[in-house]
Amino acid sequence: MEQEIPQTQCAIQLVGPDKLELNNQKEVYAPGPHQMIGKIDAVGLCFSDLKLLKQFDGHVRKSEVVSGIDTSILEELPSYKPGDNPTVPGHEVFCTIVSSGEEVSRHKPGEKVLVQTDYRWLKTADSNSAFGYNIEGGLQEYVLMDERVIVDPNLDESFLLPVEKDMSSSSIALVEPWACVECSYVTEERNTILAGSRLLVVADSGRAVEGLEESFSTEGGPGCITTCCADPSQEEALAGYGVTPEATDSVAGLPDEAFDDIVYFGSNKETIETLNDKLAANGIINVVLGGETIGEDVSVGVGRTHYGMTRWIGTTGTCAAESYKNIPATGEARSGDNALIVGAAGPMGQMHTIRLVSSGIENLSVVGTDFDDDRIASLGEKVNSLAEERGVSLSLVNPQETPITDKFSYFAIMAPMGAVVAQAVKDSADGALINIFAGIPASVKQEIDLDTYIANRCFMFGTSGSRLSDMKVVLEKVLSGQLNTDRSVDAVSGMAGAIDGIRAVEARSLAGKIIVYPQLKELPLTPLSELAGKYPTVAEKLDAGIWNKEAEKELLKVAAA
Repeated sequence: MEQEIPQTQCAIQLVGPDKLELNNQKEVYAPGPHQMIGKIDAVGLCFSDLKLLKQFDGHVRKSEVVSGIDTSILEELPSYKPGDNPTVPGHEVFCTIVSSGEEVSRHKPGEKVLVQTDYRWLKTADSNSAFGYNIEGGLQEYVLMDERVIVDPNLDESFLLPVEKDMSSSSIALVEPWACVECSYVTEERNTILAGSRLLVVADSGRAVEGLEESFSTEGGPGCITTCCADPSQEEALAGYGVTPEATDSVAGLPDEAFDDIVYFGSNKETIETLNDKLAANGIINVVLGGETIGEDVSVGVGRTHYGMTRWIGTTGTCAAESYKNIPATGEARSGDNALIVGAAGPMGQMHTIRLVSSGIENLSVVGTDFDDDRIASLGEKVNSLAEERGVSLSLVNPQETPITDKFSYFAIMAPMGAVVAQAVKDSADGALINIFAGIPASVKQEIDLDTYIANRCFMFGTSGSRLSDMKVVLEKVLSGQLNTDRSVDAVSGMAGAIDGIRAVEARSLAGKIIVYPQLKELPLTPLSELAGKYPTVAEKLDAGIWNKEAEKELLKVAAA
């Protein structure tokens, strides 16, 4: 049954770089034939909201959609807010459909749904569209969604997942960030030259071009080959691959982000840095050193590893195939790994710590770092007993007080700084996987010891957002009781405290997640540790300090009074 919907509402709007406003009179859009109104039950605050806050129209997901949908559909959607248009952030959302147009077929009023936010088929210039970015998100009472936008045409599935089981709204809203964590471990990596790809081969004088054909995909070779080779014999070695290579005298004049695979037989720093800019999204650059060394750090596009899914590989040998063979199938930790989580005590770091500790991977050791002793203590309360139960060696330290001297074979990086990636390379053991989970701005480059990276057979990777399949996996874990996402909640808020909540995420003043309940307009930001003094009946419902359904139910009753 459809509910009566007001004409105006309370909303948090991002109106410019670092400019948030509480708008008590924001319009509630009337749904068109293909559109729905969702009433927001709960929304989690995320560090990714900060990146949008700081970058605003410079964020890769705030730009206009350039493909994947008829633009006339977006013109009919008033919640589509690309560029410098004010938007509503908030992408960790659980809501109830309260109204729908006559052409909506997959959802009906009264249905409670988890929102998957990452519309990967709707391409922007450098990324994709997303709920809470160029399409208004959940930090408002009501949100407008279009069924033609939220249905993935490749999967023929809606990105609204119905939830029939009676759970806390917070636990369902938090499926989204947990799905992002899950995605970073189960991401599938390719270990061949992409079939039909745009391949660039660069070779310095005196270097043999080896191992290309055996690196081709079983689905076929590259669609086109561009070469920049110092010796005529190198060009001749590329003539039997089914396509006619197109030679160029200089890589500098080639278009940026133009090649899916780049293989460089050489060790020149300037050449490598030029090739960095020629790599397309989802591309792989392979540096074949051939017994040589670069001899100095190289500027690497670490930001694009996360947002552009670019990958760097290499070998100290002469055969390009050696590098491709070292690419892991997924980003999962392995038996015997010594793992370092940088920023373990923050909201997302806690999730990574809990996931690794509870993974069941044999002989796994985990070190988690944070600069805040109180946050470390808070994390310890949540995971120490779990680690002991699972037989995982866990150490939580402040590196300012306890220097880290070990070598690690797995890194999970929560700090969005290129220097942290560079340090991971220095601290890498053989075969180290470097999970760049933090969203380093796409434009950021970092000087990295690529010689060590290649010699140690390191592999750095990154993911952004999650896939529908990841969300389904995590949702099932929550509904079955296998995973308690509420364990990561540290504070609650209504709309009055939502901006303070975002600033708390920015200041890292709270260790865990903040849940906003838009229906509680006047509730300020309230840490769970302060509930006893402000809402004692809510505090009484906590389970050993952990947020839960009963506490949420009581809060919605007493804070709305």
